[in-house]
Order: sequence, then structure tokens, then C-alpha cells
Amino acid sequence: MTSRQETTDRPRRGLAEKRQAITRAARTVFGRDGYTRASIDAIAAEAGVSTRTIYNHFTGKELLFQTVVRESAAQVADAQLDIIERRLGKVTDPEADLTAFALAWVAPLTEFADHFGLVRQINAEARHLPKAALDAWQEAGPRRVSAALGQRFGELAEDGWLEAPDPGRAAAHFVLLTATEVTQRSYWGAYPLDRAEAEEIVVAGVRAFLRAYAAPRR
Repeated sequence: MTSRQETTDRPRRGLAEKRQAITRAARTVFGRDGYTRASIDAIAAEAGVSTRTIYNHFTGKELLFQTVVRESAAQVADAQLDIIERRLGKVTDPEADLTAFALAWVAPLTEFADHFGLVRQINAEARHLPKAALDAWQEAGPRRVSAALGQRFGELAEDGWLEAPDPGRAAAHFVLLTATEVTQRSYWGAYPLDRAEAEEIVVAGVRAFLRAYAAPRR
């Protein structure tokens, strides 16, 4: 690399690092204070930059919030898509495999605590949030994951493990039966359940799901 290239690349790296610092700080502040109460001044202080620097990267709080929720949701979705691939890539025992999948599925609640702090605030403030930000969150995260899980459940039906004329609906029912109670009782990860309690919920949910959707034994 020539000295001229190094000189050119250095400012670019600096800009990227500042942008990352801003979005990390914004995720912390939005997750703690919510969208309405969060201020650019507070985000600047958390990031260790000036408010002018934030406005140089983002036109205002709305765009910053939209960017943060989209990037955060995409990161969590990538982790959940990986869980689908690893845990449901090859099913040999529906009850055991779906139970292991569901237990892995609820684990990101603690792994991505900052993200689920954002989700708590989104649920509390939805009526006051920019619609574009809500759409960005859904498209980057929940809708991507729901589509992938529905597709996989359709494949399980084709393989003879499930009877699911509407795989997307079956996937939604599975999440409701296995993950929603864990999510709600832990307040979206704010007060994580111990493993035994989470496992009890998941096992009961998987069994209820299979009573409704299991294909006749081969």
C-alpha cells in the first residue's frame, strides 16, 4: 500500500469507526430511554462525539433510530437464521429436535440484551414511533425470520414429519407455544428465566405443537 493510499484510507476508517460508535451509543440510549425521551445530546455523550458529528452522519434522530433498529434487527435475525439451519437442518426425532431448536431459539434474549431493550421500548412506544422505523425493523428482522422458519416447516411437512397445509401459520403457532411465554415472562430478556423454567415451558409447548401438527407415525 502506498503512502497516498494510507492517507486516503485513514479518514475512511475514522469515519466508519465514528459511525459505529454513534450507532452503538444510540442503541444503548434508545434501549434505555426510548425514542421519545432520547436526545441527540445524550447519544453524543454516550458515543464520545459532538452532536455535529452525529448530524454529519445522520440527518436527525428519526433516521438514526431507523438505522439502529434495522441494523440491530438484522444482526439478531442472522443469529436466528443460523439456529434454524443448525438445529432443523436434519430432523430425525421431531420432539427432541424441535425442543433443542426452541431452547436455542430463546437463548438470544440474553445474548442480544441491547437489542431486546430496544424491542421493549418499541412495544411500549409503537404509536409514537416513525412508521418507517417500524417497517425497517420488521423487514430486517421478524419478517425475514418468519419466512425462513415457515419455509423450513414446509420442508418438514414434505419430509413427512409434520402435517402443515399452511407452514407459515404452523411456524407462527410453534413460536407462540414455545417462545412467547419465555419472552413475556422474562420481559424480553430483562429478567431472564433460569434454564429449568425455560425448558419446562419449551417442552410443554413442543408437545402441544406436535399434538396439533405431527404427521402420523411412519
